[in-house]
Order: sequence, then structure tokens, then C-alpha cells
Amino acid sequence: MPTISMFYGLIIRMYYAPGEHPPPHFHVYYGEYQASVAIADLVIIHSNLPTRQLRLVKAWAELHRDELMANWQLVMNGEEPFKIPPLQ
Repeated sequence: MPTISMFYGLIIRMYYAPGEHPPPHFHVYYGEYQASVAIADLVIIHSNLPTRQLRLVKAWAELHRDELMANWQLVMNGEEPFKIPPLQ
């Protein structure tokens, strides 16, 4: 699963697997914590991330929603996603 961005200890990844289950989403890792976030509306599919880190992820995703959707299309076509700048 390629890493598409990293910031403040958060690792953002997308499965590199055509046929990945809908809705379009990305995965977040922070130490032993994890989350899955829907790209279209930033709804949390699953999370045990601390609140502060979840807010950072949502702020980043809002800024990069178009890029996240473009990456989703790439991985659905069996192509490698591109890197997205971190939250600054």
C-alpha cells in the first residue's frame, strides 16, 4: 500500500489494488492508531485516531480532495498513485 503523504507523524496511504471496495477512501496510520476516510464527504468510515490527529487529517484532505480522487482513479486502474504535499 503506497504512502501518498506524511505529516506530523501521520501516514496517508491508499491501497494499490484495482477493485478496492467503495466508497473512494484513504487510510491513515498514526502509531498504533488507524482510520479510513471517505474522500467525497470526509466521513470517517473507521477510526481510533486521537481527536487532534483526526482534525489534522480532515483539514489536509479538504485541501487535497481533488488530488485524492485523482489518486483513487489511478489505483482503480491499477496504476500507482502520486504523492500529495503534506499539511504545513
